Amino acid sequence: MVDRSFADLALAEFYDTLNPWGPGDDFHLGLIQHAEAVLDVGCGTGRLLGRARQLGHGGRLVGLDPAAAMLVQARRHEPRVEWVLGDLRSHRWNGAFDLVVMTGHAFQELVTDDDVRQALRAVHTALAGGGHFVFDTRNPGARAWEHWTPEQVHEIADPSGSVVHVWHDVQPPVTGDRVTFTETYQGMHWERPVVCRSTIRFLGPDRLVHFLAEAGLTVVEQYGDWGRGPLTPTSPEIITLATKAG
Repeated sequence: MVDRSFADLALAEFYDTLNPWGPGDDFHLGLIQHAEAVLDVGCGTGRLLGRARQLGHGGRLVGLDPAAAMLVQARRHEPRVEWVLGDLRSHRWNGAFDLVVMTGHAFQELVTDDDVRQALRAVHTALAGGGHFVFDTRNPGARAWEHWTPEQVHEIADPSGSVVHVWHDVQPPVTGDRVTFTETYQGMHWERPVVCRSTIRFLGPDRLVHFLAEAGLTVVEQYGDWGRGPLTPTSPEIITLATKAG
């Protein structure tokens, strides 16, 4: 293992290459462009709010992320957005936003019931009456973690053009709704690999609805894919749109 700061820098540097713009980004961008004030929780490198600003969004855009290295990339993308270091426990907004988004399966990093409840209470507080909360999680019925193996290697290039290999490895046993895995980066000219260890939670749709209701948020829609297809037991995604009463 390497120190966390070095790992964070590597993740931030390669995040957009490993996760290129896709239909999920288009889905959220369409909602953002129709909202006056938006909070992106776990904004990462900031490309979503940055794209919204570059396309002419004239309202308030705030990106929140606990990783300073990610926000360095975000400020490079677009300085005309409010980039805030921290999380929903360290910052509080009262009725300031008509849309809150959590993209890139960031919701799954809330691994305990208390984590989920605290985050959803904070989202409820941040939303104005009638505001919406949109987030995506992997559907546990699709069992995506079964494909996270060292044999599935991605090749990307670092800023110098050198090849970097990236792979995932699930740490057995997988029990309950939590999955622990490592993400390894190995550069051709690096002294040692960068290994990031994470645990994420796979909540099903009924549990999500329950937690949202506890926080005073009502589910409006749940989709199974980015084309707004129906949510089925094996859909790859659970895309949830919830609202705060006006």
